[in-house]
Amino acid sequence: MTQPPPPPNQPPQQPGFGPPQEPSEPQQPAPSAPATPPTPPAQQPPAGPDLSKAPQPGYGYPQAPGTPPPAAPPTPPQGPGYGYPQQPPAGYGYPAQQPGPYAQPGPYAQPGPYGQPQQPGPYGQQPPYGYAQPTVPMQAQAGQQGGGRKINAQVAIIVSAVVAIALIVGAGVWYASSSGKDDDKQTTAEGDTKGGKGDGKEGGGSGDGGATTGEAKEKAPASTGSKVLFQVPSPKVPKGTTSIPISGSWLTDSVYAKSGLSEITGYDRGTGTKKWTLDLPGPVCTATPHLTEDNKTAIVHKPAMPTAQDPQSCTEVAVIDLEAGTKVWSKTAKSGTMPISFNNVTLSGGTVAAGSTSGGAAWDVATGDERWAPKTSDSCYDAGYGGGPKLVAVRKCGSYDQRQLHIQTVDPASGDVLAEYKMDEGIEYAAVVSTDPLVVAADVGDSAGDGSGISDFFSIDSKTGKLRARLSAPGDEFAARCDGIYKVENCSGVTVGNDRLYIATEEHDSGGESYSQTNEVVAFDLATGKQTGQRADAGEDYEIYPLRMDGPNVIAYKRPPYDKGGQIVSIDGESFKETLLMENPSTEAVRDVESRMSPEYSEIQYGQGGLYMSSVYASDFTTREKEYSVIAFGTE
Repeated sequence: MTQPPPPPNQPPQQPGFGPPQEPSEPQQPAPSAPATPPTPPAQQPPAGPDLSKAPQPGYGYPQAPGTPPPAAPPTPPQGPGYGYPQQPPAGYGYPAQQPGPYAQPGPYAQPGPYGQPQQPGPYGQQPPYGYAQPTVPMQAQAGQQGGGRKINAQVAIIVSAVVAIALIVGAGVWYASSSGKDDDKQTTAEGDTKGGKGDGKEGGGSGDGGATTGEAKEKAPASTGSKVLFQVPSPKVPKGTTSIPISGSWLTDSVYAKSGLSEITGYDRGTGTKKWTLDLPGPVCTATPHLTEDNKTAIVHKPAMPTAQDPQSCTEVAVIDLEAGTKVWSKTAKSGTMPISFNNVTLSGGTVAAGSTSGGAAWDVATGDERWAPKTSDSCYDAGYGGGPKLVAVRKCGSYDQRQLHIQTVDPASGDVLAEYKMDEGIEYAAVVSTDPLVVAADVGDSAGDGSGISDFFSIDSKTGKLRARLSAPGDEFAARCDGIYKVENCSGVTVGNDRLYIATEEHDSGGESYSQTNEVVAFDLATGKQTGQRADAGEDYEIYPLRMDGPNVIAYKRPPYDKGGQIVSIDGESFKETLLMENPSTEAVRDVESRMSPEYSEIQYGQGGLYMSSVYASDFTTREKEYSVIAFGTE
């Protein structure tokens, strides 16, 4: 996942290496155009990781007795490669590229150049993705008291290592593409107002995770060709301001809602007609993708518009009614006498929980009554929370050079710890991929090497706090990204269901004579940590990204080559058969807008025939006459 140099004229940069500071607004990286393609090399078989070998774990991996320390991780591939024609320069919504701690570029990470080939791994010529990759399932204790809250149970330390090496040939399901019949009729990105409707409850985007329940709701329409339903122009930032976050988008039965500079607007999800606008005193800093049953959600926003002299802090936590377009309540919390600037917010079990470097606080969704707040006597603090089916805290204890993360399943009403897993010392950041089943991601020992924030996934029993399995996901082999520094449940390229983790691989040569690139979605068993051998192929010159679960199936977005429209597919959770649900217009004007909404740094919602793609920043860094913060597609 090597990244190209950043473009000129960038917005403010992220903090550098070191403990996280109290940010007024986390900054996120921008994509840049790929380099001019070099002369294609002589034809070679496709390169990829050697999945027949056991992975080499990074720093902090629990060792089996008598085993030597693990080898250093391989150096990730470098340099741009042969690929697509140049993309236009980045416009609104493309913040600066500046690595933060551990080379973490931010939650919406910069994608590599179109068609960037994978270099051969450290073991020479390797088989394609989809082969089973053995890992070492581990078990560990359910921790001791995590400081500041009571834990209900203690479990004896059990450390075991069982090495199982199995080579399972994954049968790839090659996708037979089917173009939409209306593609050639769609000549501009303005589109018409015809489109499908759906229940929208599946919104939540990448990493929403959760246990698999019920049957799949998303069905293929009679015609999979989509039309542009509507677009929303990017807001103009105030004079003297370079970049403002506009993160936050939600999908309900009738409304698509999107954050603006200092407001949230609800649109008719089929026509784009404004249904309501909720004015806010300042920009939305961060938002949860989760919704309550009656379509309420939570945000963190600034108390006023930022200026060069006063950038403002993210101190206001609010609950928004997405059907009525109203603010239910707004609250703040203090650490000592100072208002807390929150980095993340989530929903679970009737509770809104927000985390920060000063600790976490929680409120009742309906009333706004406080449920807990940081204590100045605490030696640990809640850096962030994952929500949805359960509430999980990422709690940090110890000094910076001896940090230990406690992954705690907590009672959303009281904050009592129900189970706890203590990660090895030296792991500074972790992201919550799913709360049920519980899966967290971390860059152990800075071994990912690509700024993705992930070298390993940890499958944890949320009832006992025991580690079920550890899944090695080297940064040069897998394309998932998480922001464990600030927004701990913000991950892309990965989702969880069926007690499996579904993850996108990095692009690699597709083989043949075209020198094209492709990637796959592969599955890991969360009980064993091993790959299942299942594989869903993107197809030549497409990139596939899992978005969320739909019952037992995986909903995935296929980022297209430069001359085609994107696709939404449903992947059967057992057979991995792909079903095309939507294909977007291939005209240049539409492609130009869609290509700027990469799943790695944008918000993508799909539900019942509607696809909604939006940017997370507005800025004045553009040479283009017109930019869009939202583009929506629908099938008949």
